[in-house]
Amino acid sequence: MAKYKRILLKLSGEALAGDVGYGVSSDIVLSVAQDIKQVVDSGVEIAVVIGGGNIFRGVAGATNGFSRTAGDNIGMLATLINSITLAETLKKIGVDARVMNAFSADKVAEYFTVENALRHLKKGRVVIISGGTGNPFFTTDTAAALRCAELGCDIFFKATKVDGIYDKDPKKFDDAIKFDEITHDEALKRQLKIMDLTAFSLCLDNRLEILVFELLKKGNILRAVNGEKIGTTVKKG
Repeated sequence: MAKYKRILLKLSGEALAGDVGYGVSSDIVLSVAQDIKQVVDSGVEIAVVIGGGNIFRGVAGATNGFSRTAGDNIGMLATLINSITLAETLKKIGVDARVMNAFSADKVAEYFTVENALRHLKKGRVVIISGGTGNPFFTTDTAAALRCAELGCDIFFKATKVDGIYDKDPKKFDDAIKFDEITHDEALKRQLKIMDLTAFSLCLDNRLEILVFELLKKGNILRAVNGEKIGTTVKKG
């Protein structure tokens, strides 16, 4: 039995690249699509926001002489590429999906409005929201937190390469300790890098519960929807 009725799933762009580290792995996208299908089949409404770091990062572009605005605009286009890829993969396995973009791209995506997104969700369609907030200087985490609040989602799922939140980087420190649960306030005090401060502030201000878990462990999205103990939950204080 699903614990939630409507979720916002934030996917890491880098996770879609697999071991190569860039581009899109068709095997990984198919696996993620199959996991999303399980959620849809359980009757849960799902909106998805995907990062674009597997293709381009706006901040990294600045180091190559790009303006931050130009770099972020390219990054927003990268999220659109990832979103179309996931939508087409979902359709191939029988899941109705719509790409809704934060800026006009009417040849390939609908323009995002809350009203139309809710209409799609209520019809059982997966809504994949691309283009970030439509503005430079905002991350896709911030866009995901914004859409989560706008659409009245029950929880913010942040699916990444790691299996939860640690007190320090588990890749660098063998003694890193994983949290099963933590409050927003405690996460702030500990300066845990769950997401950028703007995104986290949106979650805090709107009392959005966050669940951070490993994307590429098969079946994890459905486990999260069913309320199983995976990853780390950032709870309302």
